[in-house]
Amino acid sequence: MPKQKSNRAAKKRFRLTGTGKVRSNHSCKRHILTKKTRKRKRALRRADIIHPVDEARVKKMISA
Repeated sequence: MPKQKSNRAAKKRFRLTGTGKVRSNHSCKRHILTKKTRKRKRALRRADIIHPVDEARVKKMISA
């Protein structure tokens, strides 16, 4: 049986924290920024923790 391929795109978008949670960047920060508030844009800079429901799926994509 051949080796399972990892999802190369997932390795660029997600990373693991020290405790094993999955972090990713926020979306909605590319264009149409004039109508978004300063507070909202500042919050979008920070990385976010992936929801536990999606965590197992993302970890599987990163590994292998």
